[in-house]
Amino acid sequence: MAAQPVSRVVRRVLRAGVRSCSSGAPVTQPCPGEPVVEMPSRPRPFLGERAAPFSAFLTDSFGRRHSYLRISLTERCNLRCQYCMPEEGVPLTPKADLLTTEEILTLARLFVKEGVDKIRLTGGEPLIRPDVVDIVAQLRRLEGLRTIGITTNGINLARLLPQLQKAGLSAINISLDTLVPAKFEFIVRRKGFHKVMEGIHKAIELGYSPVKVNCVVMRGLNEDELLDFVALTEGLPLDVRFIEYMPFDGNRWNFKKMVSYKEMLDTLRQQWPELEKLPEEESSTAKAFKIPGFRGQVSFITSMSEHFCGTCNRLRITADGNLKVCLFGNSEVSLRDHLRGGASEEELLRVIGAAVGRKKRQHAELFLMRQDSPPALPSTFRNSLCVQVLRHRVSFSSQIVTLWKGGGVPQVPLVAQQWLGSSLPQRHFSSHPDSDANPKCLSPTEPQAPAASSGPLPDSKQLTHVDTEGRMAMVDVGRKPDTERVAVASAVVLLGPVAFKLIQENQLKKGDALAVAQLAGIQAAKLTSQLIPLCHHVALSHVQVQLELDRARHAAVIQASCRARGPTGVEMEALTSAATAALALYDMCKAVSRDIVLAEIKLVSKTGGQRGDFHRT
Repeated sequence: MAAQPVSRVVRRVLRAGVRSCSSGAPVTQPCPGEPVVEMPSRPRPFLGERAAPFSAFLTDSFGRRHSYLRISLTERCNLRCQYCMPEEGVPLTPKADLLTTEEILTLARLFVKEGVDKIRLTGGEPLIRPDVVDIVAQLRRLEGLRTIGITTNGINLARLLPQLQKAGLSAINISLDTLVPAKFEFIVRRKGFHKVMEGIHKAIELGYSPVKVNCVVMRGLNEDELLDFVALTEGLPLDVRFIEYMPFDGNRWNFKKMVSYKEMLDTLRQQWPELEKLPEEESSTAKAFKIPGFRGQVSFITSMSEHFCGTCNRLRITADGNLKVCLFGNSEVSLRDHLRGGASEEELLRVIGAAVGRKKRQHAELFLMRQDSPPALPSTFRNSLCVQVLRHRVSFSSQIVTLWKGGGVPQVPLVAQQWLGSSLPQRHFSSHPDSDANPKCLSPTEPQAPAASSGPLPDSKQLTHVDTEGRMAMVDVGRKPDTERVAVASAVVLLGPVAFKLIQENQLKKGDALAVAQLAGIQAAKLTSQLIPLCHHVALSHVQVQLELDRARHAAVIQASCRARGPTGVEMEALTSAATAALALYDMCKAVSRDIVLAEIKLVSKTGGQRGDFHRT
């Protein structure tokens, strides 16, 4: 399986760090001279183990008992995930309108007194709040609170986790949507993949089990990595949780990016038929599965396709002090205003009880969405995405292994440089892990000759996508035989000297332009039938996108190749891939110069099919 090496590398790296003690003792045992740190995950007895009735204030009209409280510590975040917020960020609430630490603890104390036994700290990104460790320590003192969890993007986790564990943190959820460093940077618009992996490494080292990894699955972006994520659970105590993308654009539901739970499960069962379902815990949002013999497990958060409203036990307090009884609902009540207005504990409870009592059986818009939802789209092909930055022919995987060897701190591989008789590096990107086998992929120095074919192409008397009456029509390929189809297309982006130098030195403010363009080309190939109206959907078996810099022309030369077995060709996929990669490169550079020209978008070769092969020599 092409993508397996990625998961093997990450798995080997993480496993290498489970023994960090120099004496060789397991991490569950202290190193000589180290103080023993007790994990606060074991429930502490309280109130006669709920001998008293559950609070009426936290029980809604459908009998759901809300024992789980999520508290947002901040609206701020140090990432800009594409599915979460715009690149420039969002307007923030003035600091004076946010809950103070004392107000957070006052509300937490009140909810725990009424029966809440689990609190999760969220954001924004909770670990950028300066007093987060102190908040955890104060929460740990609340009698009756069994679990203190945190959901984090992992950027600051490795640095803060030892302190958080000592303070009383007992559960960790880490958000990670890809195992490919370049794709990570593309999704979150920031660097930091190695910091997230270091955080996972640290959590395993400190004995957290399971370490929950949240992955939002988006069609055309990371659904091809499902098997790589699952493979990590073979030797690591991870609970990889695949979350259905909540496709809410503006005020309209948009399903194009959503991959349903059943579709994901089908993909996993094709690889691991022995995948078995685990018993569901009461009020759990996750459907858990395990592969026999694997150390970890896999879960699905089916908030879109199979909601869990009927057993919901969650309440949320926003950073500015509003109580939300439903994630999908717009209804909020300000606990902050009542606190600052001098409300007594009894008055606060009446406000909370009234809000909980108004909670709906399930949110109306969610119900309408599920009634109107289209059938699940077929699984798209898996592509092997391994961005290579070549230096002395050292592969990306070997760089990762070297950097992680011995369980050390993972580092992002340095941008390798291939010197071609100049003081400036020549950068070369390939989406194929074995691109070294063809170093001449598309040399801009070679003369371009006119097109030639390996055999005479039969003349076509009419356009194939127009019927006899001149109306558009999709070609019927149902009777054509399945054959191996390969197509290669190319494009050139004339950048100009300024943008060229910035790309060559990887100094663009937006990030690595070559990596982003490469990812765009791969995604475009997969989505061609959605972009070009009369193209058939093709189950591609392979996509390769390569970019080379041509110093003589201050240009980027793009080559895209696609392969599939089927009744129709893949030249449109290759052309769409090359063109979109060129457009993405323009987008990355337009702030520097708009005097950029996209040129020479053309088919280089095509093999397979009834009309014979084509080669531009």
